[in-house]
Amino acid sequence: MLPKTPAKGMRDFLPKEFALRQQILATIQKTYESFGFTRIETPSVENIELLTSKQGGDNEKLIFKILKRGEKLENASEDALCDLGLRYDLTVPLARFYANNVGQLPTVFKAIQMDNVWRADRPQRGRYRQFVQCDIDMIGEASNLAEVELITATMQTLSNLGFNNVTVRISDRRLLNALVDKCGFEDSQKSAVFIALDKLDKIGVTGVMQEVEAIAPGRAVEFVNLINRITSAPDPFCKCVEELGDFLPPQVKQNLEEILYITNNTVSNGKVVFDVTLVRGMGYYTGTIYELSVDGMGISVGGGGRYDEMIGKMTGQNVPACGFSIGFERIALLLSEKYGDKTVSRGSAVLIDKNTDAKGLLDVMEACRHARQSTNVTLLKKIKNFSFQLKQLKEQGYDAVYEYKNGAFNKID
Repeated sequence: MLPKTPAKGMRDFLPKEFALRQQILATIQKTYESFGFTRIETPSVENIELLTSKQGGDNEKLIFKILKRGEKLENASEDALCDLGLRYDLTVPLARFYANNVGQLPTVFKAIQMDNVWRADRPQRGRYRQFVQCDIDMIGEASNLAEVELITATMQTLSNLGFNNVTVRISDRRLLNALVDKCGFEDSQKSAVFIALDKLDKIGVTGVMQEVEAIAPGRAVEFVNLINRITSAPDPFCKCVEELGDFLPPQVKQNLEEILYITNNTVSNGKVVFDVTLVRGMGYYTGTIYELSVDGMGISVGGGGRYDEMIGKMTGQNVPACGFSIGFERIALLLSEKYGDKTVSRGSAVLIDKNTDAKGLLDVMEACRHARQSTNVTLLKKIKNFSFQLKQLKEQGYDAVYEYKNGAFNKID
């Protein structure tokens, strides 16, 4: 027999589940649009050269590659077999979209993307191989107005979805570089040190120290002690600035100061805090980085940063760009657990007798057409087990059920 279950890491959505997802997406889009962002769409399939361009970090290892069509497959390498792949995020395709359409876009482009992406990851709770990302990006804005708008819009979206006590942790890739420069790491060691630091919440201080020691013998104690002094200070940002001194570019200090000041005096459902241990794994970030969490959840539900050099790799000229992505699947899972028993209203149901003739069916369809100007209406034939049918309609979310008889709608209580 043919398989009846979805492929591993993929899912079916029942009408009730899908309705909740659509409600969440509608709230996200409406909130983003209130900040002046506009929605675009890019293809699910991109050229493999774009997807493997060393901009997606570890996600490039998780690409679903597509075999060439009509080609002989014998004795061919993987690179020769595949010329396309499914997108693993929305940022790399956005950069290509902008490079291709820049002449038709405003000087500062504020984009919304809410679409599926695919990663050949190991499926687990809240993590799937096909999932929805919800991104907003500002392209063409070099100042921290971009970060402020993105953070504010994202936190307002979470508020509109019912999430309070939201925390955005913020840092800067240039600050991280200053951190490792002060501790004397070589350029070839920086990436591995960042990866170790990014594991702090999983492997603890001892684990980070062991990994850093293996990367650069003799440097680990100084590095970990510096991190501890910063994170344990009453004001970690001020302490970090003091510790790094001339290693920290003045514009990075000013940029973070302003973002922290403006956002914390703008948002009402949470806070924005500096976190020296924040790394974020994507290889394309060039400046500010941030990650979003909701108190009590224990997991990140969004993140992003500035990627000023990505578009330049396609056009030859760098363009300032900054984005923020909400982890839609985690948000949807949490809201499903919270409101899973709540049925989304579907409108009204109209039942007709199974023996209704063509003329009667035409009459009721015309009546339903007029009714649909103010509400949703489903038209069904009345079944023998009428009480079971009414029960199903209620479970599906139909607020009112009518029987159409003799040219009139009669409500069934």
